[in-house]
Amino acid sequence: MSDRATPWLAIARYDAAGRARGTVVLTGLLSSFLLVFLAFFPSVATADVDLDAYVEAFPPAVREAFGIIAISSIEGFLAVEFYQFAWLLLVGLYLAYLAGGTIAGDIASGRMDLTLSAPVARRDVVIGRFLGLVPLVVLLNVVLPVVAYVGVVAVGETIAVERLAAVHALAVPYHVACVAAGIAVSTLLSRPGVAQRVALGGLFALFMFDSLVASTDYAAAGNVSPTAHYDPSAVLVLGEYDLTGAAVLLAATAVLLAIAIVRFRRADLSG
Repeated sequence: MSDRATPWLAIARYDAAGRARGTVVLTGLLSSFLLVFLAFFPSVATADVDLDAYVEAFPPAVREAFGIIAISSIEGFLAVEFYQFAWLLLVGLYLAYLAGGTIAGDIASGRMDLTLSAPVARRDVVIGRFLGLVPLVVLLNVVLPVVAYVGVVAVGETIAVERLAAVHALAVPYHVACVAAGIAVSTLLSRPGVAQRVALGGLFALFMFDSLVASTDYAAAGNVSPTAHYDPSAVLVLGEYDLTGAAVLLAATAVLLAIAIVRFRRADLSG
């Protein structure tokens, strides 16, 4: 099938190719970040401190925000020090921020006029921009579990391979939902800088809201946040795989893309 018949594929390939270097750099930085944390684990594990008792003294909102279940095991340490912060929050925010500048950025720079001068439907532009970020999500979730496993073995520990694989497999629906949220915001706001900040700030606000209400009678309201449906600590420490949460995130991705397509179809790009 030619790219002419599927313009969204051509757009996706072009975007992915343009981000190839940045994708490799980000993967390398996160891998290094993970290995640095793992290097500290032997000294933490042998310290004469009851870390789990120390963690129990944290306020419930703090434990909920950072998914702290246990920290003395390699699984709990990885969950708290890397997955709940860098993987869940920072990578999610970065993806939303990156996606927030896609369509709005093309409109602001005038590139969108050139794109739409070809026989390309606006729907294809939205889908192409979304799919252009999927290779970044896939590469991160393929490389990082390998790095994590090698790092764990290097510090003399063991970890269940199936849990490590699951925490990354379940991260894919969460990460693509973050991308879709950024794409939707990028069609709602015409200024790329504003769209990026709104996408980033909105996702962070939802994360904070989910963390604050989790231990209250209004915990169900926190389900509006993508972070409520992906819990790395539960996967790594408890071996609990939230497949329902993954389905919710995939459904949310579809809804957000549909909103973006409808909005972009109706947008006036003349000025």
